[in-house]
Amino acid sequence: MNDIPDKFVVKKYFLGLQDRICQALEAVDGGSFQRDEWTRAEGGGGQSRVLADGEVIEKGGVNFSHVTGREMPASATAHRPELAGRSFEAMGVSLVIHPNNPYAPTSHANVRFFIAEKEGEAPVWWFGGGFDLTPYYGFKEDCVHWHSVARDACAPLGPAAYPKYKKWCDEYFYLRHREEARGVGGLFFDDLNEPGFTQSFAFMRSVGDAYTDAYVPILSKRKDTPYGERERQFQLYRRGRYVEFNLVYDRGTLFGLQTGGRTESILMSLPPLVRWEYDFAPEPESAEAALCRDFLPAQDWLKGA
Repeated sequence: MNDIPDKFVVKKYFLGLQDRICQALEAVDGGSFQRDEWTRAEGGGGQSRVLADGEVIEKGGVNFSHVTGREMPASATAHRPELAGRSFEAMGVSLVIHPNNPYAPTSHANVRFFIAEKEGEAPVWWFGGGFDLTPYYGFKEDCVHWHSVARDACAPLGPAAYPKYKKWCDEYFYLRHREEARGVGGLFFDDLNEPGFTQSFAFMRSVGDAYTDAYVPILSKRKDTPYGERERQFQLYRRGRYVEFNLVYDRGTLFGLQTGGRTESILMSLPPLVRWEYDFAPEPESAEAALCRDFLPAQDWLKGA
């Protein structure tokens, strides 16, 4: 492969990744993702796959999208004003899995490719993505496993990549109005092109391929843990934080809405049931209190591991 951006090979990878992730999750749940093809009037389209009311997964979606446009939206040019006026293509796979069991964490992953073109000028392109974990009841061994896989996924860019992208994830998935993290982090990267197309693409593939290695063992371990109404209500309450982040801060949500994407697919990330409670405070020393005290603050999960 030469170092000229090849959007066709990138798209082929994304389609295969969507298949592999759905198959891995279906093997745990026993159900099947329903497929929904869609097209976008301004250019492009995609395929949404949703599994709802499963044995393990209450609601999960694994989306592929490939949209094109004559002008970059405001969400994409806010930090790259030189891209204004360029045509663009944006493609990727984005997923969110909300399990039934409160002891099984929600997970999110996204890998994407942007290319902006203008006649007579070289294309501007970059990769982005990552994955992060949002538990409702914390288990240190789950966090260590998740971050161990994340560290290993960064190998194509060398040892400095994991600390850099782990920190970026901690800072990105943070609810400033709550002064708390959404979950226990993972990886987040964007605007990646400096290593060149070949190495950048290899890194993005490593992150995309690592998601099931990171999540499936945790989901399999926690899916049958006994729970009651207390745990269920706390899960629904904490899901409110997930909704708040996605609707207030998430750049992918803003990009999708500003580019006229398919609303059903963009908001697929939201859980089916959620609740808010005024001024809720968990009982001191409870497992619910431990989540915010011991797990949500950013920390080095691999220290001593």
